[in-house]
Amino acid sequence: MAFTLPALPYAYDALEPHIDTLTMQIHHGKHHQAYVDNLNKALAGTDGENKSIEEIMANISSYPMAVRNNGGGHYNHSLFWSVMGPNAGGAPTGELADAINSAFGSYDALVEKMSTAGVTRFGSGWSWLLVKDGKLEVTSTPNQDNPLMDIAEVKGTPILGIDVWEHAYYLHYQNRRPDYLKAIWNVINWDAVSARYKAAL
Repeated sequence: MAFTLPALPYAYDALEPHIDTLTMQIHHGKHHQAYVDNLNKALAGTDGENKSIEEIMANISSYPMAVRNNGGGHYNHSLFWSVMGPNAGGAPTGELADAINSAFGSYDALVEKMSTAGVTRFGSGWSWLLVKDGKLEVTSTPNQDNPLMDIAEVKGTPILGIDVWEHAYYLHYQNRRPDYLKAIWNVINWDAVSARYKAAL
């Protein structure tokens, strides 16, 4: 089964003014579509054609770099779209809030830690909140790598990922990555992140 581009669960302009419409159109319709197309090409005629994206990530060291880059791009962006939304932001509640307080001290401390991970990621990459051994951790990865990959420095199940590639923010924020990382918390859908947290446990 070939991989396909997932439909956005909201309109391209739904994350305005924090993430602009044109960025969303290009990011989803062009960048993510290219990862899907190139992943399908790279997997054609191999056993990877019949595996889930999670299975491929878990054994990424046995695949060519084209699968690592494009498979990671597909997985990461699919997660990214799902944990954002309109009428979102604020702080999480319930079990996830308790876990964040336990791991980092407060929600504000989590925001600072993830933002710092994103700002200090040299070049392109991702900032992650993940579940490892039942506890929350923050990490960052280069390029389109993620914590599911068997080559990741910090392995675990990602429940929130923030894209810090320039294509994610440059039209609106130019070189001001910290401003983008401040604004994105206004569109984080904590219900979606909480559902991922419960599933990861």
